[in-house]
Amino acid sequence: MKFMIVGSGAREHAIAENAISCGYEVYAASEIRNPGLLNLSKKLYEVNILDSDAVTNVAKKVMPDAIFIGSEESLFAGVSDALRAAGFFVIGASKKTADIEKSKGFMRNLMEKYNLYGRLRFKTFSNIEEAIIYIDEYAGSVAIKPTRQAGGKGVKVIADLQAYLKEEKNAAKKRHVSDIVEQNLSQDLEDPILIEERVEGVEYTMQCFTDGKNIIPLKIVEDHPHAFVEDIGPETGGMGSISGDQDNLPFLSEKDYQTSYEIIEKVIHAIEKETGEPYFGVLSGQFMLTDKWGPTVIEFYSRLGDPETVNIMPQLQNFDEIVEGMKRGNLENVVARFEQKATVVKIISPKGYPNNRDIGKGHEIHIDIEAIEKIGAKAYFGSIYEKDGKYYTGGSRALEIYAAADSIEEASAIVDKAATFVKSDWKLFYRKDIGTKALLKKRFEQANLARDIFHYRAERGLIGKTIDWIPGIGKIET
Repeated sequence: MKFMIVGSGAREHAIAENAISCGYEVYAASEIRNPGLLNLSKKLYEVNILDSDAVTNVAKKVMPDAIFIGSEESLFAGVSDALRAAGFFVIGASKKTADIEKSKGFMRNLMEKYNLYGRLRFKTFSNIEEAIIYIDEYAGSVAIKPTRQAGGKGVKVIADLQAYLKEEKNAAKKRHVSDIVEQNLSQDLEDPILIEERVEGVEYTMQCFTDGKNIIPLKIVEDHPHAFVEDIGPETGGMGSISGDQDNLPFLSEKDYQTSYEIIEKVIHAIEKETGEPYFGVLSGQFMLTDKWGPTVIEFYSRLGDPETVNIMPQLQNFDEIVEGMKRGNLENVVARFEQKATVVKIISPKGYPNNRDIGKGHEIHIDIEAIEKIGAKAYFGSIYEKDGKYYTGGSRALEIYAAADSIEEASAIVDKAATFVKSDWKLFYRKDIGTKALLKKRFEQANLARDIFHYRAERGLIGKTIDWIPGIGKIET
């Protein structure tokens, strides 16, 4: 069977590798000469993956039996719709249904309209002036984001806990609102600014294949979005991720897992009601375990996550069954099967990522693949391109190193050893703390605290409610 992948990074590299293990003949439509896709594909077509006509022309040359769209931007651009209109079978959300990821405003309004569990209070704004008025009137802790999906860029979480710093915190909020507009991060949406209530807890991702009715959940993965160790620094598209030796993460309960699944199920039905189209492809829920709801929705992806895919694909044993079920239009009785190992992925990035990517472009990078594989790890190529037999950085997340072991800590140690085989004259960095015993202990403590407070609130009928104290007025419950 001919299998065509649309995308340019480590996520697509991992998907292509699994497809080949299933016996598929793989072709790639990629914006760069990604070394992983080059090595695995029967042929790589270098093409603008946001250009529906260009990607459709590639498909007409290949005539694939299945097309898998890895890139969210391709979905936003309507590439899946164009391919389907040309008669191809595509695994990927339509342009309309992909709004669940593209627009956080659409997502938050959908959850509010259908009274879905795990939602947050929010407001969207069409201009800076409206947002600044709201900030002056609202003294709470908030997350300020571009309404559009921007790969982790432009997200700022501000805890407004010290009364004596109120003016300084409000000034910081206003500066960030201006930055979102000036950087044009939500250029194609009517309301570019999103301000939502700040919550704390442990983040995790549940990725699912769906035919619009049936849902196949994959192993839960925890991403680490902050650039530097100890969860500090700017938000990124993800600096690494972990999964446990079972379908769930060790610090999440079975109830957490089930509630997360039920939220995704209800969101899929709500999207169809709202758009008039069944959701067909991949839907991934980015959750946080909080004291307000337990599993709380941070955002949704209309595709597999990156780096989360690299945790999943090397262990997924029946990808071909899922593809064939999607092709039939019916995933009933299909269950994802995994090798029961813990996994860790750590991403090596060039200096400059994420806020000054231009300075991290065009630097030669040397990767000893044989040495990495000899110690039981794997390397998946992200923002790296091949030219004249050499590899160069593209400015974003360069290389994702994966390892599987009996425990998360063991897998983390293997990845650290593998990272020593990646060299460049330009400074490279990665998060050594991902998957370590110390960070896992912190996750258990965060999860247990959130659950304890959640149970306390549940006993008092306060799930999903926020209580504010306003001087001169008293308690306000919303």
